[in-house]
Formats: sequence, structure tokens, C-alpha cells
Amino acid sequence: MQAFQLFGQSISILECLGFVTGVIGVWLTIKQNILCFPIGIVNVAIYAFIFFDPKSTLYLNALLQLVYIIVLIYGWKKWKSKTASDELAITRTEKRSGFVLLFMGLAASVLLGYITKEHTDARLPYWDAITTSMSLIAQWMVAKKKIENWLLWIIADIIYVGMNIYLSLYLTAILYFIYFVLAIKGYMEWKKDMKKTSGTLR
Repeated sequence: MQAFQLFGQSISILECLGFVTGVIGVWLTIKQNILCFPIGIVNVAIYAFIFFDPKSTLYLNALLQLVYIIVLIYGWKKWKSKTASDELAITRTEKRSGFVLLFMGLAASVLLGYITKEHTDARLPYWDAITTSMSLIAQWMVAKKKIENWLLWIIADIIYVGMNIYLSLYLTAILYFIYFVLAIKGYMEWKKDMKKTSGTLR
């Protein structure tokens, strides 16, 4: 991939495009702007290439980007409404659903981590599996406008920062730190909006 030097580090043009579309996509999600979905599709397509690269070997996260495309298309259709009255509202995840998602996430992390460790040259198989499972659940929550998606992103983004520094993907590490900050902002804004529109927030 074509690259340039930044602060003594080699940064690819593709990684720069991923950085820009990533920030824009998360910002639009915070603002509940439906354009977050097409921008998101471009972003995950870029990162599918980046994570498949031998430099990173984050195979599960690369495959995750492809799954994201399906989830993003689903979310795009879910958010789309003809009138303001039937617009999808922000809600909390029910406790039962939360426990099911937690169990699925833990099981998927262990299983995918083991398979990746035993059958690939992935450098961070279990961390790759954990972040893949968390991110997929969080993205599904975005499509459903569940406010807890931001809490999952906050945890996942912290892990991603460390992973990308370890893999020398420094610009991507900075991107995930920005994601972390935006996830906090997203949670606060969605919480405020949910309180304003429903009056049911404790």
C-alpha cells in the first residue's frame, strides 16, 4: 500500500482514508444522522483491507468489517423512516437480552480465539476475538438504537488502542482513541435525547 512518513512512522494512504471516514461516521452516529451508514460502509471496507494485511494479521477483525457491511445495511433500513413520528427511538437493552448477548459474546470470544490461535498466524488471536465479538454486538445495538452500544464501544476502543500500538498501526491507534472520546460523548448525547423524548430514564 502507498505510504508516507508521519512523525517518523510509515502511514498508508488507505489508513488515512480509514481515519477520516471513521471519525465522520462515528460523529454522524452520535448526531443520529442516517448518513452514518453509507460512510460506515466505506470505512469498514477500507479496514477490511488494512486488517488482512500481513502487518496486522487481525483476521477476525478483517472478517468483522465484512459482516459490518450487512449490519450497516440493516441499520440503514431500520433507521430510515418516512415521517418523524415513526422514527426509531433510543431505548435501553432489556436485562434478559443483555444476559443473552453477554453469554454469546463470551462464548464467541473463547471459540474464535482458540480457532484463530490454532489455525492461523494471528499475533493477537484472543484479543482479536474479544474485540470482534464486542464490536459486532455493539454495531447490532447501534442498528437497534440501544444506548448501551456506546458502553461497549468505550471498552472495545480502549483495547483497540493497545492492540494497534502493539501492531505499529499508530494512526489507527489514534483513531480508536478518538473513537473512545466520541463514544463517551455519544453516550451522553443519546442519554440526554432519550430522557427528553421518553421521560423514562432513571
